[in-house]
Amino acid sequence: MNDIKIGFGFYRHMLDEANMRFARQCGATHAVVHLVDYNSTSGISTDNQPVGDADGWGFAGATAKEWTKDNMRRIKRELGSQGLEFYAIENLDPVFWYDVLLDGPKKHEQLEKLKDIIQTMGEVGIPVLGYNFSLAGVAGRITGRFARGGAESVGMDGSVDIPVPNGMVWNMVYDREAPPGSLPSITHDELWRRLGEFLNAILPVAEKCGVRLAAHPDDPPVPVLRGQPRLVYQPQMYQRLLDIRDSRSNLLEFCLGTIAEMTEGDVYEATDRYTSQERVAYIHLRNVRGKAPHYREVFIDEGDVDFRKIVRILKRNHFDGVLIPDHTPQMSCDAPWHAGMAYAIGYMKGLLDSV
Repeated sequence: MNDIKIGFGFYRHMLDEANMRFARQCGATHAVVHLVDYNSTSGISTDNQPVGDADGWGFAGATAKEWTKDNMRRIKRELGSQGLEFYAIENLDPVFWYDVLLDGPKKHEQLEKLKDIIQTMGEVGIPVLGYNFSLAGVAGRITGRFARGGAESVGMDGSVDIPVPNGMVWNMVYDREAPPGSLPSITHDELWRRLGEFLNAILPVAEKCGVRLAAHPDDPPVPVLRGQPRLVYQPQMYQRLLDIRDSRSNLLEFCLGTIAEMTEGDVYEATDRYTSQERVAYIHLRNVRGKAPHYREVFIDEGDVDFRKIVRILKRNHFDGVLIPDHTPQMSCDAPWHAGMAYAIGYMKGLLDSV
């Protein structure tokens, strides 16, 4: 049997003993941790994923002081005490790299800061950094009772054209004093150029430190969102990212829900293609119905993706990375989010044991 691991995603406010014990009780052995605080000023419920609207998720940098060696070691120690391995940090706080994304005057200074973060992760022993190279970030999703039995979930009903305001990137405000106006649109080629500059600067450090960068596809996967181009909104575009630098540190954060939402390609062929290349660090498992920009997230066993086929492909290709349920519909009980996560992980474990 391939050594596929079950992981659990922790939002920052969930990094406590109770949630760590819950994850281990579900059967998770690895942790994917969000250090970015998406809930600091936005009023978003801490019981569910951040959705993303025109006003964004609040202010970047609320947890900037927590990206230290001591704090990472503390989190690793606390996770370890509950039987969990600190496998990845997911998403960079925009305060660390807004001018890397925007090609602004602080770009080189921020690239040095990112190198420091990578080096710190290597010293602590956190092997993966998940990132999303995007100007508009996540936006345009809606909530509703879209899943089986009227369970609350998220979806999308058409793309969002409202421009990104000055002082915002990746759906978070990094400059509260920015002048009125909106972020000028750029071309797809310019965004790819910026990504290439980022990877060519950071990957040599990651290789030296034993850290792997894992790129998330654009969510939602549409060509343009809020007037800004997207990078990976079709499955084949992942290959262009991998070809920028042939490195064992240049990997993918493979979100199957997002891949399934894409209007081209085939989710099974894409899974086979990239895992056979051994270029996938970890995989988000969530199921959907429909294609962007019109889709609904549903329970893991009721959407368009047959995860039995996915697991067969992973085992055939000897994938030995981490699967996490990402997010999931909320269930009607006193702990809606936890119940949904427990259901998803239980289903995943059953698949791994039976296929």
